[in-house]
Amino acid sequence: MIKFTVYGEPVAQGRPRATTINGHVRMYDPKKSRDYKNYIRLAASEHKPEKLLEGPLSMKVKIYRPSLKSFSKKKAEMAEKGEIRPVTKPDTDNYIKAIKDALKSVIWKDDSQVVELHASKYYSQNPRIEIEIKELLEG
Repeated sequence: MIKFTVYGEPVAQGRPRATTINGHVRMYDPKKSRDYKNYIRLAASEHKPEKLLEGPLSMKVKIYRPSLKSFSKKKAEMAEKGEIRPVTKPDTDNYIKAIKDALKSVIWKDDSQVVELHASKYYSQNPRIEIEIKELLEG
């Protein structure tokens, strides 16, 4: 099992941008998404397996977004305990897209290997993403 935490405010995968160079359209990640993926790669590289994982994988992700400034003390306390959860954008799957893209060629060969996924969003005074990856036995 590989388990690690990426500290700091989570960043969801942004919409791809396009530019035209010599008549050819080129798609690219927005700077904020690209920088965050590099940060995830850096954190993951400390837990990198000797050989890239190749079989089916299970991934568990807990996304801790910063608590809202508008929360009262009571509401902030409830949010910290997980009693109030973020139901606003960005969507959970947009965070997952960025994480899976970042872990390609660091932890696994391809993100299509993730056959089981559990993701959840919470509020916290300590924003971060906790990632847990397990190899599933085939057969």
